[in-house]
Amino acid sequence: MTTLLLLGPAREAAGVARDEFVGATIDEILDAAIARYGEAFTRVLAVSQVWLNGEATSRDAPVGPQDEVVVLPPISGG
Repeated sequence: MTTLLLLGPAREAAGVARDEFVGATIDEILDAAIARYGEAFTRVLAVSQVWLNGEATSRDAPVGPQDEVVVLPPISGG
């Protein structure tokens, strides 16, 4: 299973910091997360970056059971 790590607002929207999903691509992992976590997560995901194993990636990138997908929402501050 691929690990999904959720940071900041993504973690708050999902109610968990880390979860595991089965999928062949980033898109499949994120679609499964949307189905599990609902509308609040969908809104956060729409403005977030997605990284694969510490690097920015595209949604069609392949994933495997040892990979870590990170949802990185924008950081605000002053």
